[in-house]
Amino acid sequence: MAKTLVIVESPAKAKTIEKFLGKSHYKVEATVGHVRDLPKSRLGVDIDDNFEPEYINIRGKGPVIKNLKKEAKKAKKVYLATDPDREGEAISWHLEHILDIDNNEPVRIEFNEITKEAIKKAIKQPRKVDKDLVDAQQARRVLDRLLGYQISPILWQKVRKGLSAGRVQSVTVKLICDREKEIEDFVPKEYWLIELECTNDKGDKYTFKYVGKDGDKKEINNEKEVQEILDKLKDNKLVVKDVEKKERKRKPPLPYSTSMLQQDAVNRLGFTTKKTMMIAQALYEGVDIKGEGTVGLISYIRTDSKRISEEARTRAADYINEIFGKNYLNNLKVEDKKSGKKVQDAHEAIRPTGVTRTPDSIKDSLSKDQYKLYNLIWRRFVASQMAPSVTETLSISSDVDNINFRATGSKMIFDGYTKVFNFSDRGDNIIPEPKIGDKLNIDEVVHEQKFTQPPARYTEASLVKKLEDLGIGRPSTYAPTIATIQARNYINKECQSLVPTELGKVVTDMLEDNFKMLMDIQYTADMEMSLDKVEDGELEWKKMVSDAYEPLKDAIKEAVENIEKVNMEVETDEICENCGSNMVIKYGRFGQFLACKNYPECKTTKPILEKIGVKCPKCEKGDVVIKKSKRGRMFYGCSEFPECDFVSWARPTGKKCEHCGTPMVEKVTKKETKEVCPNKECEFNK
Repeated sequence: MAKTLVIVESPAKAKTIEKFLGKSHYKVEATVGHVRDLPKSRLGVDIDDNFEPEYINIRGKGPVIKNLKKEAKKAKKVYLATDPDREGEAISWHLEHILDIDNNEPVRIEFNEITKEAIKKAIKQPRKVDKDLVDAQQARRVLDRLLGYQISPILWQKVRKGLSAGRVQSVTVKLICDREKEIEDFVPKEYWLIELECTNDKGDKYTFKYVGKDGDKKEINNEKEVQEILDKLKDNKLVVKDVEKKERKRKPPLPYSTSMLQQDAVNRLGFTTKKTMMIAQALYEGVDIKGEGTVGLISYIRTDSKRISEEARTRAADYINEIFGKNYLNNLKVEDKKSGKKVQDAHEAIRPTGVTRTPDSIKDSLSKDQYKLYNLIWRRFVASQMAPSVTETLSISSDVDNINFRATGSKMIFDGYTKVFNFSDRGDNIIPEPKIGDKLNIDEVVHEQKFTQPPARYTEASLVKKLEDLGIGRPSTYAPTIATIQARNYINKECQSLVPTELGKVVTDMLEDNFKMLMDIQYTADMEMSLDKVEDGELEWKKMVSDAYEPLKDAIKEAVENIEKVNMEVETDEICENCGSNMVIKYGRFGQFLACKNYPECKTTKPILEKIGVKCPKCEKGDVVIKKSKRGRMFYGCSEFPECDFVSWARPTGKKCEHCGTPMVEKVTKKETKEVCPNKECEFNK
């Protein structure tokens, strides 16, 4: 009996969907990604023929294509169920070509979640492949090919092989380099803080902070100004000038878009953007849940939208009403305010497919990391449908001789959405309410010198936010872009900070000097907006490519002729053990290393060991050095390896625990870096 063929991208997704549809009537096959693309060995775009792309079947996909053709011939009907985005639409379009499907046939089905209801509903609502969506993907693919395949070889010739340039990645590296320059050029400014510990006649305690003079905010910039204030405080009392009591409502957060999920997973869970997307993909495609079988746990993971379907909203409201009570329901409809760029409103925000499927109820079916990410998504979604939290605040303004101080207190009077989504460890700060005119005793004055700090280096989370704010790339491109610029050794990751390498700085300077438009943030953002216009059918894709490429064409020709070769090799004092020559720093696939100056006659190489100034706590002979795992994660080891096998993920401090003698390490949190004993059995940790 002829079956209906459904084609998806992922084998895991195919397995899940076939269970929902039933094997007796449906056959579900996977393309395992793209099946047709531009050739790798050449440009594959005919610039003279209006940028006509030359598509070929991807090498290695022969067996997959052969199987799809065989199954399509046997099937009574073919449905193309690739991902609901530009890339997915393009794969469906290429499948139409490969399988000789009439492009007027309604064979395209899409769904936002992999659940039985969603799949069966999609089967009943097939449509034609959306050529505007396809054209937006073609425009992006062709433009990226033109830039990458023509600028990257210039870097190979002038710097070294294996480098790359691109529409999004080069601007991303520039942002990191620009931030590093801001840090290097930063000049600290002195300022002072003054705090007063006060009591009233009843013994009630208050902490007041200096805020300014004569009713205006004004910083204290030097010790002389501090002393002037301290002199006025002597033998004086603080007079309460104003007491303001307010109720502050805090709205619940919107459900996750892709970029916000990436940011929160980095900040709250310590995941990388790449790891976040891999785990989210698995949760979307389906997990085997005890008692249910395989089911997609979250909705589609590549989305700019924060919109929620009415059905999902209703189910969430029912759950919140039942578990927490009616007063926890948010009766205001959460709107997705669109930014200047297009919001992919066909999609919803990322949410659980079943709100009653709580994280703890399925914990045993999930890996540790899957549980963490699902818990984050579930809580954020439920919180987004809950009532605001309400906090009562008390602000007390006081003066001494026209020098202004303020004390603030707060008390939560309704927890609202924070009942399920609260990552703050701050509790209530309740202070007694004084009367205007009250005079408070100044029991203690604390003053502290401070200096302004340079801007922080980007983390993966803050970089994703910056890229989204600037309109550069798409949320689906952020994780692979960050992975690529690390793989190219343009940036290093130190703890959570992204730091440009010397190579990253050299390449960025070269591109800025010779391809100003490519490195222009507005140009890159405008291209994203143009791609949105193509998707909306407002702009012809080849014209969009022509308009974006033409200004760069002459720059590419001039760069080949004018850019001088850069020598990235730096001679060091390190002497080659084999021939006695000096060794030079070279760049390889995994970063910098030392090589003999006489290469290729002498092929001696050595790793570059970055010492942290601490002796190895195990052998006490070698130095602790920074190393990298195969996945690029930084760890600490002994310079005498393999004779000494000491390793640690945490940075050793060189000190030993006074309780158990275990070498102490640094523990980095959002608030501080502190010295801790890693021995969990130690009294120090109890």
